[in-house]
Amino acid sequence: MIETQSLTMHYGDLVALDGLDLKVEQGEFFAFLGPNAAGKTTTIKLLTGLLQPTRGMAKLCGIDIHQHPIEAKRKLGYVPDVAVFYEKLTALEFMEFTADLFEMDSAPARAETSRLFERFDLGPYAGEQAENLSHGTRQRLAIAAALLHNPEIVIIDEPMVGLDPIHARTVKEELRERASQGTTVFMSTHLLNIAEELADRIAVIHHGKLVELGTLAELRSRTGGSHALEAMFLDMVAATPESSGARH
Repeated sequence: MIETQSLTMHYGDLVALDGLDLKVEQGEFFAFLGPNAAGKTTTIKLLTGLLQPTRGMAKLCGIDIHQHPIEAKRKLGYVPDVAVFYEKLTALEFMEFTADLFEMDSAPARAETSRLFERFDLGPYAGEQAENLSHGTRQRLAIAAALLHNPEIVIIDEPMVGLDPIHARTVKEELRERASQGTTVFMSTHLLNIAEELADRIAVIHHGKLVELGTLAELRSRTGGSHALEAMFLDMVAATPESSGARH
């Protein structure tokens, strides 16, 4: 469902991403981890077509995102780390706008909006303009909008930012349920406990290179113990000099 080959991004002399090779399967909940400036956001921008790579390829559902961006993006729901809205639209109007972008029929769009508003406790804010919403409410609205057209792939960057424990649990349950029904979820986060709880596989990127990839059990077997993900992550990062190659 997501595939990259030698995906590389340079910003002048800076190599932000260096030859990333990944395959993420249908229905997989995939966690993408790394310290600040590791290349996570660059990877996400390349996967969503917001950046053109220096070289390499990225496909969503077998469609090259850079050669056929509209077709690929129809398969995608994307939640950035900082959601952007048309601030004068109400929450309901923003959902209607999103439905129009994906050319959804009006009746299914209204029904799914109603379900998502109930799921994410957005009903009381349906008539509120985006500029008046709290950070947590904006985050829930961004997630609801990304899920509205039932995408085959969800790419979500720091999904729990600004959410209280109750709404964080709801978001985790919704994403996990969708993965169990065949949606591929690609999640970038600094919250390692969330990755440990939800992910089928975990990738760790550092200095623009993939340094670890596997299930939690596989990562533990390679580090020689039953450590929590946080301890393994710190060891992986500490053991990876900038010149190190990728490990698969």
